Amino acid sequence: MKVYYHDNTAEDQRLDHDSGVEVPPEAVAKLGVLAYNFSSATALDNVNSLAKARGYKNQDVITISPASMGDVYEEKVKMFYKEHLHEDEEIRYVVEGEGFFDVRDVEDRWVRLKLDAGDLIILPAGIYHRFSTTSSDYIKAMRLFKDEPKWTPLPRPCDDNQYRVEYLQSITAN
Repeated sequence: MKVYYHDNTAEDQRLDHDSGVEVPPEAVAKLGVLAYNFSSATALDNVNSLAKARGYKNQDVITISPASMGDVYEEKVKMFYKEHLHEDEEIRYVVEGEGFFDVRDVEDRWVRLKLDAGDLIILPAGIYHRFSTTSSDYIKAMRLFKDEPKWTPLPRPCDDNQYRVEYLQSITAN
């Protein structure tokens, strides 16, 4: 997993947008973002152990690509890239391919996390973020859920949302 500040240019969201400034793992952890790599032969066992430890009961696998989504691919990729938050943790394990998760840091700058096969990310409830495929236009990811599968994005701004308030409190307490 490569982590760096987004260059904030308006070019295609699927490009790297690498500013050349890396973000160290401890800075990512201070945002409440957890990152793992499970690329060994026991990767699924590791993912399942983590899911059990965190109380995840459901999972599904989603493939995001022109071949799997057809005519709605471009529309969906643009929708995923709109800044939003969730009231639940967002946990994704990359089975194949690659993708970007952008999260806001404490100074409201975009931090870009480039995930490859074997990478797993946990975004805390209340963090502003967005997702994009890379220029490869392909990712297959496992989504894990504590309850029934749901994906309800709340677009920014929603700073009065209880989960956003709790998230901000948790990162400023560190």
